[in-house]
Amino acid sequence: MSFVKLSDIKPKEIAPGFFGRFVHSENMTIAYWDIKQGSTIPVHHHVNEMTVSVISGKLQLTIGNETQTLEPGVVGVIPSNVPHTATAITDCKVIDVFYPIRKDYNNE
Repeated sequence: MSFVKLSDIKPKEIAPGFFGRFVHSENMTIAYWDIKQGSTIPVHHHVNEMTVSVISGKLQLTIGNETQTLEPGVVGVIPSNVPHTATAITDCKVIDVFYPIRKDYNNE
């Protein structure tokens, strides 16, 4: 699969207010999120390394014990198995990249 049209992927609500479309390569997953203002993903961790990039809006991100508000141009880098949580300050568009792939994030 060389090209993916995101509009052909049905969004999946992973947590209340977190709607994702997922693209998988052999080694990584890219998640394209539409997040509703006020939505929070609970504290969790996973084996996957992860980056968080806000495309539009504001997202409060906590990595371990450090919290920042991300806006376009700021990237959060989350190491493997580090607890993290996020809350949408406004409606947001966010791109997360996971390595290795998130097998639990399928498009079905």
